Amino acid sequence: MAHTDTSPYYITTAISYPNGRPHIGHAYEAIAADVIARFQRLRGRTVRFQTGTDEHGLKMARKAEEQGRTARDLADEMSGYFQEMCDALNVGYDRFIRTVEADHHRASQAIWRRMEAAGDLYLDRYEGWYSVRDEAYYDESELVEGEGGAKLSPQNTPVEWTVEESWFFRLSKYEEPLLELLKSPGFLEPASRRNEMIAFVEQGLRDLSVSRTSFDWGVKVPNSDNHVMYVWVDALTNYLTGLGFPDDTAMMRDFWPADLHLIGKDIVRFHTIYWPAFLMSADLPLPKKVFGHGFLLARGGEKMSKSLGNVVDPLELANTFGIDALRYFLLREVAFGQDGSYSPEAIVTRANAELANSFGNLAQRTLSMIFKNMDGTLEAFETSDVDDALLGEVADACRNVLPDEFEKLAFSNGIEAWMRAVYACNQYVDEQAPWTLKKTDPERMKVVLQTLFVALRDLAVAIQPVVPEKAAALLDQMGVPQGQRSYADLADTQWFQRLVEAGFALQKPQGIFPRLELPDEAEV
Repeated sequence: MAHTDTSPYYITTAISYPNGRPHIGHAYEAIAADVIARFQRLRGRTVRFQTGTDEHGLKMARKAEEQGRTARDLADEMSGYFQEMCDALNVGYDRFIRTVEADHHRASQAIWRRMEAAGDLYLDRYEGWYSVRDEAYYDESELVEGEGGAKLSPQNTPVEWTVEESWFFRLSKYEEPLLELLKSPGFLEPASRRNEMIAFVEQGLRDLSVSRTSFDWGVKVPNSDNHVMYVWVDALTNYLTGLGFPDDTAMMRDFWPADLHLIGKDIVRFHTIYWPAFLMSADLPLPKKVFGHGFLLARGGEKMSKSLGNVVDPLELANTFGIDALRYFLLREVAFGQDGSYSPEAIVTRANAELANSFGNLAQRTLSMIFKNMDGTLEAFETSDVDDALLGEVADACRNVLPDEFEKLAFSNGIEAWMRAVYACNQYVDEQAPWTLKKTDPERMKVVLQTLFVALRDLAVAIQPVVPEKAAALLDQMGVPQGQRSYADLADTQWFQRLVEAGFALQKPQGIFPRLELPDEAEV
């Protein structure tokens, strides 16, 4: 369906906790957000895309202490790896935010003052179970029993009994408005996460401890010598910091409230209960949507963790298989929102079957035959019913189905429709057999090849968000001008005629998706 929304669009990932190097799960979220950002830009919207690192908290302080260095020194090194990952995977963020930055401390203190002015902060003593690894407080009723009777959080992380003076936030005051928010269509997806959060709020909310005195690695609480903010108050505020909050900036006016917070399913509570409550207290508009995606699991369905030793460096995968092949695999393989698994074999199988053998081969055969049999020049042509049927099928997949599915974040469905259009083109090549027509009916051969050329342009434009480098390389070879590659341009039926009139000549085509080989185990 034609989509004419040109309003600004703000998307964020969760900011990653850099107490270790990035793994494939971090890459998955960053790539998915980048695909959404590119997709919305191709729809004609002005997009702001923010990612970054969440560097405060007890976990970082302890890790630095273990290594005999300062927390800031550790944060600088580790944050660098996350920025490097985004750059290497072609993740086109507008701001890579770090919570150690001065403007972020200022924004966090500003939201704190607003919550205080609303009467929602009070000083008391905190006693309870805290998980350093999750940087989260848990009620006794949520704990599970581990080996030897040890108490563990619902995420199976160790908890410790903590007693200290703390500022509390009146979370209980926001129970009703939060329930109303969670029940409003579209705010939290997928539905399974929404139901979990509704159930959590319906059990009753207790006030939240929002400051710590047992360490000092964090944002200082205003007018307090010894309190630092609970890491989640500071972390969540990053989404505002990046737009210039607390100042009345053009970015705040254009981009807040956020259109989409894209996060992992394990931090949904923080983003859909704590964060909206903080915003309500601070009298700020609430984000339009939070989407909690699933985990990417290693072979055998194991969750990746440093302790299991199954963490895979996403840059190694990108170097081995190619950035675009990795991006394609991650969005094609898993229904977005559910857990999925990956393995080197699965990446090679999927990329070879669909990118190399189907789409890449279609492009290479078509362009090579035009180059060889038509001297690379295009000419006006009249289609027959069979050509129109193919072009109609491809246009529908690229202009309607894929964009509609991507708008719903149903990437695998959108790519599935695109892939069916690729298969239809390959079937058309086999049925029309242009190599035979070359001898029997050269004029018909030209119509068939140019019909495929038109279809290829639609296919390449549509898949750009997922495989930006390879799609651009194909469109460059085909002479499609840089400024004519948006989704709106798919409706432009004169582009081919303009190429003909400009005397465009196709150069000897270069393959875009080589077949992948499975590397030796030692290499991955």
